[in-house]
Amino acid sequence: MNAHGVRAIYRFEMARTFRTITQSIASPVLSTSLYFVVFGAAIGSRMGDVDGVSYGAFIIPGLIMLSLMNESLSNASFGIYMPKWAGTIYELLSAPVGWVEVVLGYVGAAASKSVMLGVLILVTARFFVDYEIVHPVAMVVFLLLTATTFSLFGFVIGLWATDFQKLQVIPLMIVTPLSFLGGAFYSIDMLPPVWQKIALLNPVVYLISGFRWSFYGSADVDPAISFAAITVFLVALLLAVRWIFRTGWRLKA
Repeated sequence: MNAHGVRAIYRFEMARTFRTITQSIASPVLSTSLYFVVFGAAIGSRMGDVDGVSYGAFIIPGLIMLSLMNESLSNASFGIYMPKWAGTIYELLSAPVGWVEVVLGYVGAAASKSVMLGVLILVTARFFVDYEIVHPVAMVVFLLLTATTFSLFGFVIGLWATDFQKLQVIPLMIVTPLSFLGGAFYSIDMLPPVWQKIALLNPVVYLISGFRWSFYGSADVDPAISFAAITVFLVALLLAVRWIFRTGWRLKA
């Protein structure tokens, strides 16, 4: 294990974040705060409880997950695509680092940024609504697993993309719709029976449901199933990245 190589990649990516802190941190927190103002304070005050929780508090886990998934994807995909676009990927490929070190550096930095953002949103939510965390350890586990998994997913997207437009295709056309239909703003128990079954085909439902369970102890899906689902997704992505580096598929610009 080349710890120096991992540290160099990680520090470079984290430095890029702090150079653009307004875009990387402040903008997502501000955008999510607007959701709390509109849905939590304005609309939430006129709605009843959902599963025994006020609507403003109910949407907190969903909003954190929305930001976490989107930021993890964008941070990791942009981080690995830029060296391909600029041609500096050859320096990385010729350096004495293996695919494990590269993944740890890029994905670790993207996941760190996403976790920082999730914590900031959680702190910001306290200014708008009251909430509690029934299972704090489980909350941290789901937060770290989701950030790592979607950062790895974004890393794969960055390797796959051949232009800046492709970087946005999967996040905008697939992940965002699945996120909004994954129960971020509602419980799937509120849907008609047929749509409840259809919703269970959406993998994001399991992530948001498990994360919400860690807050309030209630969920649309068994938290053990949620944990298993994201673990399987993480392992599948790791195997995909390993195959990409072993075959050299789209590692160059």
